[in-house]
Amino acid sequence: MAQVLPRFKRRLTRVELVPSKGGCFEIKLGGKLLYSKLKTGVFPNEQEILKAIEEHLT
Repeated sequence: MAQVLPRFKRRLTRVELVPSKGGCFEIKLGGKLLYSKLKTGVFPNEQEILKAIEEHLT
């Protein structure tokens, strides 16, 4: 997640980390769910996160 802000700082207005319980890890952008660990059962690597954000912004 460390690369999200430097890579997309001109295209994102805000990044928010919301603590939760139960192994929930989701990435949402503009209200759209881009990734859900609850659905896949797998924690994404950083490159997968960056790719999902890039695809949504394109």
